[in-house]
Amino acid sequence: MSIDTMRLPAEWEPQDWLWIGFPHDPAEWGDAVALAQEEIAAFANAVAESGQEVRLLVRDAANEARAKALISDAVTLERRTYGDVWLRDTGPLTVGRNGGYLAVRPRFNGWGGKYVMAGDETIGSELARDAGLSLDRPDWVLEGGAIDTNGAGLVLTTEQCLLNPNRNPDLSRADVEARLARDLGLSRVVWLGDGLLNDHTDGHVDNLARFVAPGTVALAEPFGDDDPNTGVYADARARLEAAGLSVAPIPSPGLITRDGRVEPASYANFLIANSIVAVPTFGLPQDEDAVAAIDALFPDRTAVGLPMGAVLAGGGGFHCASMQMPARALR
Repeated sequence: MSIDTMRLPAEWEPQDWLWIGFPHDPAEWGDAVALAQEEIAAFANAVAESGQEVRLLVRDAANEARAKALISDAVTLERRTYGDVWLRDTGPLTVGRNGGYLAVRPRFNGWGGKYVMAGDETIGSELARDAGLSLDRPDWVLEGGAIDTNGAGLVLTTEQCLLNPNRNPDLSRADVEARLARDLGLSRVVWLGDGLLNDHTDGHVDNLARFVAPGTVALAEPFGDDDPNTGVYADARARLEAAGLSVAPIPSPGLITRDGRVEPASYANFLIANSIVAVPTFGLPQDEDAVAAIDALFPDRTAVGLPMGAVLAGGGGFHCASMQMPARALR
C-alpha cells in the first residue's frame, strides 16, 4: 500500500462521535473508583451536551447502573468487555485511505506487560467492527497515546516509549519509522526524549506535547522550583524547535504527589472535541491559567476545565480514556 494514499486525521478535524471508557474495577482503582466514575461521567456529559455524540462504554450491569445515575440523557451507553478505560491506547486508529476509512489496531501488550487485563487486546477490533470499518492488525506493538499527529503526516512520539525494549525489542528506530509510514501514513517523525516522570505508559507523548495546529505544539513550562519535569520540558522544547515547530507554552501542574509518589499530572492530556476542549484540572491555583491558555489556542472551540484528580490516580487522563471517530463526511 502506498503511503501517499493514507492519512491519520488530526484530532481537531470533525468527528462523528467519541468513545469513552467508564471505570469499573475496584481492584485497579481502589478508593478512587467512585470519584473517577464521577469525573469520567462529567467529561462524557460535557462533550455530549456540547452537541457531539458520546458512546460511553460500561463493563456489566452494575457498571451500567452506576453510569446511568451519573450521565445526562445526551450520553449513549454501550456494554462492552474491556479491561482498562484507556481507549486511546486500545481503541481503533482510524486512517483515511483512498476516500474511505480503515481501522488500524496494532498489537497491545499491556504497556510493556505491566498491566495485562482481559478485553484490552480485543476492544479495538470490536469497536472498529461496529463502526463498519475494515480492520488492519499490524504485527507490532503500538498504543494510540504514544503518537500525536498534525493530520499532514507529521507525528510526535517519545524515545522512551516507542524505542522501549518492552514494546518491540527487535525493531530499530528506522524500523519503527517505516511501520508508522506503512501502517498509518505518518511520513515524518519528531522524536522527543522522555515523557513525564512516573508515567505508567513509559512516556506517552499525549501527556507531554500536543499538536494544536499543523506547525504548533502545546508544551508545558515548569511551575515552581520543584517541578519534577523541568528537564523533560526543556529537552522537549529544544527538540521541537530543532524540528522547525512553534512551541505554544501552557502551564504545568507542578509537583503533585499521592502517597509520597510523584504523579504524572499534565494539562496536555486535554481532549479536542468538535466544539469544546476538555481540559483536566487538579484543584490548583494554575488550573484557571491552564484552561485560559488552551482556550486561546483553539479560537473555534471553548476550553472547559473538568476535575481529573481521581482519574489520574488510575494512571491516565481524559485524552487517554477516549478515542474519536472521524466524521464520515470526510470519507
